[in-house]
Amino acid sequence: MSAPRVQTVRLPYAPRRAFLPFHKRTQRWACLVAHRRAGKTVAAVNDLIRAAITAQRPHAHYAYVAPYRSQAKSVAWDYLKRFAAPATAGVNEAELLLTTRNGSKIQLFGADNADAMRGLGFDGVYLDEYGDFRPSVWGNVIRPTLSDKQGWAVIGGTPKGRNQFYEAFDAAQRSPDWFCLRLPASASGILPPTELHALRAQLTQDQYDQEYECSFEAAILGAFYGVEMREASDAGRIGRVPHDPDRPVFTAWDIGYRDDTAIWFYQVAGGEVHLIDYHASSGSTVADLAEVVAGKPFRYARHHLPHDARAKTLASGGRSVVEQLAALLGGIGKFQIVADLGVQDGIQAARLVLPRCWFDAERCREGIEALRQYQREYDEDKRAFRATPRHDWTSHPADAFRMLAVAWREEAPVEPPRADRPLLVGAANAATLNDMWAAHETRSRSARI
Repeated sequence: MSAPRVQTVRLPYAPRRAFLPFHKRTQRWACLVAHRRAGKTVAAVNDLIRAAITAQRPHAHYAYVAPYRSQAKSVAWDYLKRFAAPATAGVNEAELLLTTRNGSKIQLFGADNADAMRGLGFDGVYLDEYGDFRPSVWGNVIRPTLSDKQGWAVIGGTPKGRNQFYEAFDAAQRSPDWFCLRLPASASGILPPTELHALRAQLTQDQYDQEYECSFEAAILGAFYGVEMREASDAGRIGRVPHDPDRPVFTAWDIGYRDDTAIWFYQVAGGEVHLIDYHASSGSTVADLAEVVAGKPFRYARHHLPHDARAKTLASGGRSVVEQLAALLGGIGKFQIVADLGVQDGIQAARLVLPRCWFDAERCREGIEALRQYQREYDEDKRAFRATPRHDWTSHPADAFRMLAVAWREEAPVEPPRADRPLLVGAANAATLNDMWAAHETRSRSARI
């Protein structure tokens, strides 16, 4: 039997010195924190190419995942085709799929449609700008794709507050199972000192610290609720918030017809709003959502829906979403359409209610992170943040919270019934309230006579 044929492939890639430790790592898990324009995308793409062309497993499959599929295409697709050209056997533009000569595949995906990865098995994945992913994508979709092949993962990006990317970075620093590389601009040697000096002069301190010094402590740029959520954390209002079975539960919804639906579950207690649970799902039917709500061990008082839940559709037989939900969840009396105040007024209402809010850190984790990251659209031409929100995975949780903020004041807090208190009158303390009313009537009649 002849020895397997060995092919020599020279890729047009020369690693920057700062990334050599990354390429030489041996751990299964890795966290790569790098400043803007450090070249982490080029390094990541070439890392995937090297893994693909040296794979011993037949038909190995690797993935590059960005927050959006369109972003993956614009950022990484041309790099992948250029650097892999000497080893490429085929390219599928529609599927963003490249096949190497040895039969390995490298494919681009977006975390905005993470379900496209369900059912696949990967030998390795690179998750770019992981801080912009929905927190649930890793556990619900990506991690299971690595199980049967014992695949590896690199979590990369630039800091954006203490979100799930920070948690990965923190875990990587503490565990020998992780490789961790943090490249601030002041230490990487990639950008010249003159450019760093100019950046310092033209950016705010928070912008520079976050984008170029890889600071997880800098404020999230353009965040609507950054101050309020930081105050909630500092005040201990994000932690364990148990469900009180003696109080009713309210829900606030934002309904996504092509993307996510978000639902907050909350109770009102003495002027406080207790966020006890949160649910988000993509592509769910009305029946699916009703099943989720009905499956919670809660006694519901009212469900708050956005104004577009009134719209009747032909696909539903001429019934609106609120009518469909009412048929499954206790009747129309338990539903209320929230007044449409507009986005800006709703954001102001949310800012007013946030100081009263207590969040269950575990059950509301994804919703909490959405409120932290919900931010303004950035105008590249004017180099300033617009007043309008950026539409991303945080939009639906934040919109549902606006429904809560507008609706909660209309709900009078329901206090538990007080114990009976006796009326103590007379020497024997035996007089009843009826006795008192009878005595009052007798005196009033005598006065009239």
